[in-house]
Amino acid sequence: MTQDQAYIGRQPIMNAKQEIVAYELFFRHSAEATTAVYENSLQACNRVLVNTISDMGTLWLLGDKLAFLNISEEMLHSELLELLPPTKTVLELEAFVAPNAAVLERCEFLRKRGYRIALKDKGESLVGSALIDYADYVKIDILAYTMDEVARRFLEYQILGVTVVAERVEHHHQYDACHNIGFPLIQGFYFAHTETFTAKVINPAFSAVLDLLNMISRDADMREVEHGFKRDAALSFKLLRYINSVGFGLSCEIQSLRHALTIIGTKQLYRWLTLLMITAGENSAAPALMKTSITRGRLTELLGEGYFDKTGRDNLFVTGVFSMLDLMLEMPMDRVLEKIDLPDATQDALLHREGIYGPFLQLAEACENQDNNRIIALAESLQLDPNKVNDAHIAALAWVEALGV
Repeated sequence: MTQDQAYIGRQPIMNAKQEIVAYELFFRHSAEATTAVYENSLQACNRVLVNTISDMGTLWLLGDKLAFLNISEEMLHSELLELLPPTKTVLELEAFVAPNAAVLERCEFLRKRGYRIALKDKGESLVGSALIDYADYVKIDILAYTMDEVARRFLEYQILGVTVVAERVEHHHQYDACHNIGFPLIQGFYFAHTETFTAKVINPAFSAVLDLLNMISRDADMREVEHGFKRDAALSFKLLRYINSVGFGLSCEIQSLRHALTIIGTKQLYRWLTLLMITAGENSAAPALMKTSITRGRLTELLGEGYFDKTGRDNLFVTGVFSMLDLMLEMPMDRVLEKIDLPDATQDALLHREGIYGPFLQLAEACENQDNNRIIALAESLQLDPNKVNDAHIAALAWVEALGV
């Protein structure tokens, strides 16, 4: 598996009318693979799944359907799990998950959060298991039993009030038998072999920064912002280190997140997060691409100094930095913008190089490309001295070097 690609296998789960109501999602080690592979650590596989679902929960993957996701015991206890949307996620516990007190407590917590739990019967009844009380679904592997035994198991679980799924239904006669037994949900190759999709993985830190940027854009309560930081220990550490740096010149050390957020203020926090998003995570963009995007942001900001107030210049900075996100995430800009709440003027510039910020972004790009004719033409249209444009470019380069990016 390449570092920045994840592969998700998707198999539909149908109701009695053969309408798709859910998908089970599987980890794949390549786009061509047809079976799940566990040669990497199970935790790594699950981490990829969480990151990918966070990014891939779009119409083409799930639409309005539920996602059944295989969960190891290790993953069950991970806070990463809580990045998944509760109303769309069914946590399918692996057979080896032991129903100890910690597991039961965690299942109870997750169900209160809105997640649903599915268990697997692979030839051994779950009636009497401590976990059955927390189950919303039980999947019966029909190949582990005769059809008469499947029917008995179905009735046992139905009495307990769980939704029963017939799994591994591969042939027409099996489908007919399960339909006659009364299974409300059926899954298996009889309907469709597993499809495989590919998507760029967004690193957890990247996702956390993105969430915080969106919170600030919609003027979220500072307690919500604080909670967003607390979900990512590395983010909290970076904020406290930043605010206690020499550049802030504070007389005492800031040790609490709440105090740090009060001091930094939302505008400066947004700007800092913008930079952090470009550099966040182990599988962030290549260093050269990061440096170019930050330089472009600073240059776009400097070019607008005579035109805009502080808020406008901050927007120019964000416009420049984000103008390369499509390259970094390897997805079209319109899809990138579905994930970030940005002003309309910034979106116009990013999508079409138009609007009030568009010409400044175009000029910054012309400087990068050393396109002298275009630089002169754009500078003239903005009534800027080409020499001052050159000075701004040099200043932007120096500023980024000083950041140590």
